[in-house]
Amino acid sequence: MNTVRRVMLVIGLIAVLAVGVSAQEAVAEANLVDACVENYDPAVDYFPAKAEIEYAENFSVEYFNNYKVVTILPWPGAEAPQTYVLVQCGTPAPEGFEDAVTVEVPVQRFVAMATTILPALEAQGVLDRLIGVDTTLFTSSEAVLEMAEAGDVAEIGGGGSGGDINMELLLSLEPDLVMAQEFFAGGTTLDQLQTAGVTAVLNGDYADTSPLGQAEWGKYVSLFFNTEAEASDVFAGVAERYEALTVLTAGVEERPTAIAASPYSGTWYMPGADSTIAQLIADAGADFLFADQPGTSVPLDFEVVFERGAEAEFWVNANQFWATTEQMLADDSRFEGFAAVANGNVWNNNKRMNANGGSDYFESGAANPDVILADLISIFHPDLLPDHELVYYQRLGAAQ
Repeated sequence: MNTVRRVMLVIGLIAVLAVGVSAQEAVAEANLVDACVENYDPAVDYFPAKAEIEYAENFSVEYFNNYKVVTILPWPGAEAPQTYVLVQCGTPAPEGFEDAVTVEVPVQRFVAMATTILPALEAQGVLDRLIGVDTTLFTSSEAVLEMAEAGDVAEIGGGGSGGDINMELLLSLEPDLVMAQEFFAGGTTLDQLQTAGVTAVLNGDYADTSPLGQAEWGKYVSLFFNTEAEASDVFAGVAERYEALTVLTAGVEERPTAIAASPYSGTWYMPGADSTIAQLIADAGADFLFADQPGTSVPLDFEVVFERGAEAEFWVNANQFWATTEQMLADDSRFEGFAAVANGNVWNNNKRMNANGGSDYFESGAANPDVILADLISIFHPDLLPDHELVYYQRLGAAQ
């Protein structure tokens, strides 16, 4: 091989290697959590850490080099999904999404109108971006309460579900994004925000019906902060612990029977087969006596529940406002006929409830169903977790 040809081959090999290096460099080292892009390159993938959705059914995300397309079903029975386009700041917004809400990420000034959003902010290290909540009355997070006390987090009202928002205060905060919830078509929260020109999106975590599905909405929150890596690590730990607990109960020979909830205005809204508590009870090694009822909530007459559930060994999630058996019987003396009442096996998920009725079971518990499951296993099968200390549950006691 002559010298000229050998030189040309070497030059060609160097060129091929250079192309390979260039292709590798077309992926950013990490998601930008605190900064915007300074020198935009359309060939660069700015989201190397991506969320993969395994359990949640009501949201999805599709990644492109400099933006994400997020689709959610905002409430149960929603006829159409909502689409949000999340654009890496410092890069151009894509065309073709004129009807979608566009949000620059990572968000720096954030308002959360549901307490279930707060655990994700803490776990992902972006709680300092929180500048407002609807109210702190029902908040369990000590960190958020301290921020509000210090004046770093404002209360804008609205109640999270359509009440009047202090729009003057909200606008003065200059939020990049407000994340709210609506529970049915025709809710007014989103309309109020959009009319005022506030960038707002919805969060439908409560509508996912599996414990791990609800918890995985932490990844949804992460999409707005580019903290997918942190959210994925946190959720992986929750899922691993949850699955390990289900293995622990898979072989139990005796499965106690259980019922849940209590009457409200004369109707017993019993959780159905598709509810989170039905799955938690089953995974905890017990037989939920209404697991054959479809849906998430089934309205039943007292007599129907009594006929089937009077002999249930356990009664869980009875009523968070009951602290004693006397309070229960004062509401309805017929409860005395339930075996779980007679045997002292009524367990409420109100151990971490504040004076205003705010329950951490529905805040940090929603993000950590593995802890709820451990509580229930400890209740149904104390021999399986002899050292577990209850976090969210306590036995309904006698009056002091």
